[in-house]
Amino acid sequence: MPPSAREIRAQAVHRLQIGIFGLAAMLLLVGLANIIMDRAKQAEAGVTGTQVQAEAPSKSNSDPLADIGAVPSPETSQTAPKGAAAQGR
Repeated sequence: MPPSAREIRAQAVHRLQIGIFGLAAMLLLVGLANIIMDRAKQAEAGVTGTQVQAEAPSKSNSDPLADIGAVPSPETSQTAPKGAAAQGR
């Protein structure tokens, strides 16, 4: 006995529901993976930024007067006598 039109329609609706549910699940899975990857990149960038900030103050703290311009920085004072000695001779 062949299936009736009603049974054929019920099977088609069931297959359509399963297909739509599968597509929605894949979209949700890809979206979740994208969110996780973005958070991981932000966390990695935050760690790198923190390391750079931690290293920068140690260099500036070595001579705070040179940072504010009260005294010449050690880099310029090392190069200045060489230039001054060459001009004076």
